[in-house]
Formats: sequence, structure tokens, C-alpha cells
Amino acid sequence: MHGQSRLLALLAAFMPWGPVHAGSPQPPASTVTHTQASVEWQGNGLLLEVTALRDDIVRIRIAPNSGHLPEDASWAVLPTARQAHVCATPTDDAHAVGFATRSLKISINRLTSALSITDDKGTPLLTDRGAPALLPSDRHGFTLIKTLPDDGHFFGLGDKFGPLDRLGKSYAMWNTDSYGYREGQDPLYKDIPFFIGYTHHAYYGVFVDNTWRTFFDFGHEDPSALQIKAEDGPIDYYVMAGPDAKSVEQQYAWLTGPPAMQPEWMLGFQQSRWGYPTETALRDIGAHLRADHVPTDAVWMDIDYQDRFRPFTVDPATFAHFHQMIADFAKTGIHTVAITDLHIADAPHQGYAPYDSGMAQDRFVKDASGRPYIAPVWPGPSLFPDFTQAATRAWWGQLYRHFALEDGIAGFWNDMDEPAVFDTPTKTMPLNTVHRIDEPGFVPRTASHREIHNIYGMQNHRATYEGLLALKPDARPVVMTRASYAGGQRYGVTWTGDNASTWNHLALSVPMLESLGLGGFTFSGADIGGFAGVTSPDLLTRWYEIAMFTPIARSHADKDSGPQEPWADGRMHEDIRRHFIETRYRLLPYNYTLAEEASRTGIPMMRPLFMEFPDTLIHKAPMDLASGNEFMWGAALLVAPSPAPESPAPYRVTLPPGQWYDYWTGQPVTTAQALVLKGAAGSIARAEEGDTNTAHELKVAPRLDQLPVYVRGGSIIPQQPLVQSTMQTPGGPLTLHVYPGGNCQGSVYADDGQSFDFRKQAYNRVRFRCQIDQKGGLSLTVGPTEGTFQPWWHAYAVVIHGRNAPHAQATFNGTTLPVSVADTPIGHGLMVTIPATEGSLQVNQPIPEK
Repeated sequence: MHGQSRLLALLAAFMPWGPVHAGSPQPPASTVTHTQASVEWQGNGLLLEVTALRDDIVRIRIAPNSGHLPEDASWAVLPTARQAHVCATPTDDAHAVGFATRSLKISINRLTSALSITDDKGTPLLTDRGAPALLPSDRHGFTLIKTLPDDGHFFGLGDKFGPLDRLGKSYAMWNTDSYGYREGQDPLYKDIPFFIGYTHHAYYGVFVDNTWRTFFDFGHEDPSALQIKAEDGPIDYYVMAGPDAKSVEQQYAWLTGPPAMQPEWMLGFQQSRWGYPTETALRDIGAHLRADHVPTDAVWMDIDYQDRFRPFTVDPATFAHFHQMIADFAKTGIHTVAITDLHIADAPHQGYAPYDSGMAQDRFVKDASGRPYIAPVWPGPSLFPDFTQAATRAWWGQLYRHFALEDGIAGFWNDMDEPAVFDTPTKTMPLNTVHRIDEPGFVPRTASHREIHNIYGMQNHRATYEGLLALKPDARPVVMTRASYAGGQRYGVTWTGDNASTWNHLALSVPMLESLGLGGFTFSGADIGGFAGVTSPDLLTRWYEIAMFTPIARSHADKDSGPQEPWADGRMHEDIRRHFIETRYRLLPYNYTLAEEASRTGIPMMRPLFMEFPDTLIHKAPMDLASGNEFMWGAALLVAPSPAPESPAPYRVTLPPGQWYDYWTGQPVTTAQALVLKGAAGSIARAEEGDTNTAHELKVAPRLDQLPVYVRGGSIIPQQPLVQSTMQTPGGPLTLHVYPGGNCQGSVYADDGQSFDFRKQAYNRVRFRCQIDQKGGLSLTVGPTEGTFQPWWHAYAVVIHGRNAPHAQATFNGTTLPVSVADTPIGHGLMVTIPATEGSLQVNQPIPEK
């Protein structure tokens, strides 16, 4: 009889809303409490609370039925989000308790405590397979098991090195120094326990806010189960209802904060290397960049410049004119970024200020016996700041005073902050190391490194960002980190760590950067050419090409690598690399508009195809999974590198439904084979006449000097004349490249590129729309100017692609203007120059080319 009851209970977990029949198991004693925005369930030894923070976001907290939940505190989720709530309508019946909002329905099975979440269309998003499993109190930890839908796919978790889809894989959340990592190696540097799920045309998000070592299994151990496990810590997670991926990203940004807006120069090309050992060597790099007319905005200094590798020092023998060198770079439009690792040399009585002040203020992490923890890193025996204390972060921030205010260093780089430790099998500090939490919103207490490890790098990043902000309140801080946690995007940028100079690393840098963007880190990049190993000339050139369509374009390598500067490997390769760098600089108005959008909404600059085409499926799956390494650069540009970039073999590119143009020629794509994506079934067939759900497939023969890039019809892309750095003012009008198509629109955003004055309306945003009339004429509407900032341009050169009618006529606000056929770096088209003011441009009789 006991076995029969257990079977019935298991069935009830999967059918919690079915009718009650005689002899069915009866719900155990439980307590249900509804508030305006939540339901609390106590039963089966559990205390379960579900709160509607918004109509499309719920928070789930679970604990043993001891009468209270754990401390309501978070390093990741903003207090304003955790304290938010909306009204929810109770939906209790004989079988389940719960509530509904306008976007979600929550049900808790009275018999099993299993939780089910559906969207407003009734699509099951997350369904428990039984109650959460809590380990005994002396062991801690928990396991959540969710039903994995037959059509499920999963994306995210930060810098995981492999395919974009996590289905069939399992992952650990544990920040790890991973030099020269390989495909499938896990974990890596950052752990962002957030993923986007897909099922039945719906996209949803799940964020598990637990800093302890956590595991995600997407059908690896059990193909029918999504499992989330942690060795300790609270069950505290958030579910976002989508319904599309863009909505999920905006919901996640609302929870954990949008990315910190970067100064414009961070979107320029940047040159770095561990192996510029002297001031002369570094100056030669800057001079070579300018002499070869390679547009550049920054040079980076690795640990070479430091005195005995000690952070916040300069070697007086090899960098004797440090301050002057930085000033000289600035005169040529080159910013300087310096590494400042977190390990402070154990150097008593040596006049090393960071050590002296840190010891005097008791700012370092303790070992289990209560003494400062000391371990070997680059300077030798080193101490580690206790960043879980607000006072320690303030102390750390002040260490930048000389570098930032007197030397004029423009940005800083926090490396080794997993934290990495030498000569230990775990590559990090012992798990019983003691941190002291003294942080607003937290109860003051001590915590072991087991709990703090995954946020340690994030808090180092935060300390640097907030310290620079305190020193220069009107300047956007530039801080790059290697390790982080969810919410770390609020403090700056990141990169994919110590990658390798291999074709595989180049190919997989695309899904890796997409994944970081999904996790909030839109401002991320991969070391061009690879950090570890020796790259081949063709590999390095290919890497330069793709990197120019990623958020951070930094060439970097270790001291044992070969040269990876643009001029390495001869004139032919340099010319190709320079061409793509120049393309990036011409695209700066478009790129900066994307960056501002990301900092405001959380929508990343580099996007999986499903973010722009959520309903386009191939074999029931988002089309990314059948489209090689294609990705969207913003909403307008599709970049299609080969999925096997080392191969000379032709490969197929799939263009989503709609009209497309070749970016490099400006001409419509006409040579592709039309495909039809048959809705939910995802089958592919030849297009029928008039079918609007038509995708295209074309075969591309790779060439070293080319990277296929396509423009979505209906896009208006702003571009500027070429400059050698963002500090140089472009000359002439801003060019608006118009690609006629459905829902034709675009925008451009500008501000001073460095301050926070945009928060006080000191920005300039203009939106554009275009429409094709029945006779083939085009009208372009220039919207009103938003904000008070005056950008460098005073006119728009409107280039209409796919048109070549030299006798066309144009008027702007009733005034007749000349029309010409212009050749531009990205193809020719009809061109009309108009003033940069609100109005309507009408171009009549632009007949398409035959």
C-alpha cells in the first residue's frame, strides 16, 4: 500500500490540477498564507514563498519548515528589485495553491509541494518533478529537479567554452584560473547562474542567486531532467516570463542592473601584450600604430611596468618617465590602461604603501587561525584584500589616487581575481579562509571562502569601479575584470581570459561572447589572436576581422607568443587587418548607439539570432542552432563567419526571413536559395510565391580578406568619416545608410563620450523612419532631437542602397535638393545631403537596378 501511495503522489506531481477521485491520496496538513503579492506554503517539511516582483518576474524562496526564511540579502539583485511587488490574484483550489499575474501563473501541488510556472498562454515554463530535495542539516545543500521539455534549449551561464546551447551538458559554478583552457573544460573564470530557456515558442529566464559552488545539469545525467544543485546556501531563485529573449534580458537587467556605460574610446581598437618590458618598447608600439595609420584608442600595460610585480608600483629603471609617457600617448589620442592585480606583496618595513596601510587598517583576508592569509602570486608571498567589507573596498579605491589623478591612467585591469593562487592544486585559497561581511543590507558576520569565492572577483571589480568614481565623479570608470558573478556588469567590462591561439578558440569565441552578453556582460571581448601559444598569420587575420564586430576589440598575447600587432606577418595581412579596424571606426556612431542601448536596457550589442528572430525555427529549435557561427551585431547587421574558419571549403549561410543586403557592396542579396520555415514544425521547403515567412540560404566561398556581413532590410545605419581615434573629430556630415525594407527605422545616439552628463539630458538621440510608396519612391522622416547635447555633425548624407536612378528628385521640408550616385566604402547608392534637423525627405522615382 505504501508503494501505491508513493506512485499516486508521483503522478499527482505531474498532474496537479486533475479531479479528485475516491481513494486518491489526501493532501497532508499544510498552511497557506496569501499576501497582496505572494503565497507562502508550509507543508511536507518545507517553507515555500513565491512573490510577484512584477507581472513577469517571480521570486521563489524555499527553506526547511522551521518558520523562517534565510536572510534577505544579495550581492547580485538590486534592493529595489527585491523589494518590489505587484498585486497577484489567488488561484487556490482543492489540489493546488498559487496565484496569477497578467504574465504568469504559479501553482504549488498540495500533495507533493511541487511548483509549476506557466506563462499567460498556458505554456509550461518550469515544472518541478517532486519537491525540492534538502540535504540533512548537518550536510546542507539542495537539489531542484525540473521537467526538461522535449523541445527545450538553454543559453547562458557566462563564459562557458562550447556551443551556444547548453542542452545535454552539465556545468559547475566556481571561478577558476584556466590558462589555455580547452573546449568542454569547466569551470572557467566567471560564474553567472542565469540562463534563458526556450520551449514551445516561449523564452524565459532563470536566475539562481546562490554564491556557493552550484551545478546545472541540462539533461546530461538524466535526459528528461533539468537539475540545479548547490553544496550549501539558500534556495533563492527568480523566474522571468519573457515571452521573447529581449524581454528576458531587460527583466534580468532590472533585477541585477544594466551594464555600466563605457566611455566612447572603449569601442576603439586597443593594443596590449604581456611582453612590452620597457618604456621604449611601449612607446615604439604607439608610434608604430600612428605611423601605419592603424586607428587606435588605447595601449594596455601588463605586469611588465611594475616594480617586482607589485601592484600600484612602477619600475623606475625600465619606465623612468612613466608620467610623461602617458601624457605623450594622450597627445596622440591614445589612452593608457594599467593592470592592478589584487594580491598585495607581503613586504613589511619596505615602504610599500598598499601593504603598510592595509595592515594598519586590518584589510586582509584571514586564514582559519585568524592570521592574515599569505600565499604566492606574482610578487611572491602576498596578501588578499577582504572585499566583502565596504571599508576595505573604500581603502582599495584610494590606492588608485596617484595613478588616476596624477599620472592620468585612463583605465584599469583587475586580473587574477578568482582569486588565483600559485603552487596549490585548487589554484585558489583554502576553502576555510575567513572573510568578514560588513556590507549594507547584510547582517555583519564572518563567512568561509566556500561562500565568498564566486563573488570575490566581482567585489574586487566593484571596489576599483567605485574607487575611481569617488576619485573622479564626473568620469565613467574603465575597469576590466577576469572573474565575476551575476550583477558584476554594473562595474565594467570583462574578457574571455587566457584563451589559446587556435582555430577552435577563434570559432568558439563567438558563442562565448554571446553567452557573456546574455549574462549581462555586453562589454566583453576575446584576446585577438589568442593569449597562449603562437598564432599563424591567417588565424590572426581572421581573428582581427571577427573581433571588429565584438564589443571590446583588444589584441593581447603572453610573453611567449609571437608578435600579434596589426603589422605582424607583412604588408598584405596588415592591410586586411587595418581595413577591418577602419570599418569599426566608421561604424562608431552605430556601435555607440548600441552601447547606450545596452547600458539602458541590458540588451547586448552582440546577439544570438534568436534575440532578433525569436519565431524563426529550424527543426523546432532557434535558428542559431542550425546556422553555424552567425550572430547579430545589433538589430541591423548579421555577421556570418565560417563555423570552421580554418577550412577553405565553402559553407552555408542562412539569412532569416526578410530582405537582406550585402554590407560590403550595399546591394540586395539575390543569389540565395529561398527557404520556408514551416512554423513550429521547423521543416524547410522551397518558398512559394508570396510567402512572407521566407528565409534564404546561400553558399559562401571563404576568402582571407573577406568576412560575410549582411544588412537587414529596413535598417538605417549611421556611419562617420574615418578617424584615427575617438579623440579626433570627424569631418563632414554623418552618413545615414538606408536599406529599404519593411519596418524601416534606425536611430543615432551621441553624448560627450566620457562623463555622466547624459543623466542630466546632455545627450543627443534622433530616430529615423523610412517608407517606400507604391511608385518606388522613398520618404525618410527625421524625428525630433532628444536631449540637449550638440554632436559633431550638422548635416546628414543620406545614402539609399539598392537604388541607382541618377535622374531622381529629392525634397527636404519642401526644398529641392540635388541627388547623386555616391560611391562609399560600403557600396554605392543614391545620395542626398540634408541638414541635421527634424523633417521629411522625399526621394521620387528611385527605380531599382535591373
